[in-house]
Amino acid sequence: MDVSSSTNTSAIGVEVQKKAQDVQAQQVLKVLESVDTQSKQVTAQKTGIGNSINITG
Repeated sequence: MDVSSSTNTSAIGVEVQKKAQDVQAQQVLKVLESVDTQSKQVTAQKTGIGNSINITG
């Protein structure tokens, strides 16, 4: 009975760890997508095709 109980606890711990890694991976992807979007916005602004037109350069 003790072996079964500890095995179940270990399996639950592994599942929790896998879920935490999945959530962390999703968060990293969101950050990378945000950085990519911001980079494109900065590039567009520098070239004058973005949200604001650069007329001083």
